[in-house]
Amino acid sequence: NNKQKKNNRRIMQFALIASLIASVAAFAPKAQVGTSTKVFGDARSPDGLGVDPGPLDLWDPLGLIDDEESFARRRAVEIKHGRIAQLAFLGQVVTR
Repeated sequence: NNKQKKNNRRIMQFALIASLIASVAAFAPKAQVGTSTKVFGDARSPDGLGVDPGPLDLWDPLGLIDDEESFARRRAVEIKHGRIAQLAFLGQVVTR
């Protein structure tokens, strides 16, 4: 009976130590990998906007684009307006 109590005590000590190690490991800082937030270095984004043009690049099946030179600027403006619209929507959701 005394031997079983000692065995149970060792099991409880082991469980306590294991849980302490697990809780310490959960909050231990992870090694940081040097990442860059630089958009212009992305090979998929030829115009530096952070947008992958996809396999089609310039897709205009109806021929509505008059000059292809302004396409990159128009795409940049569209992305900017989309981001502003997302922030405006988020502002509406947060303030209500």
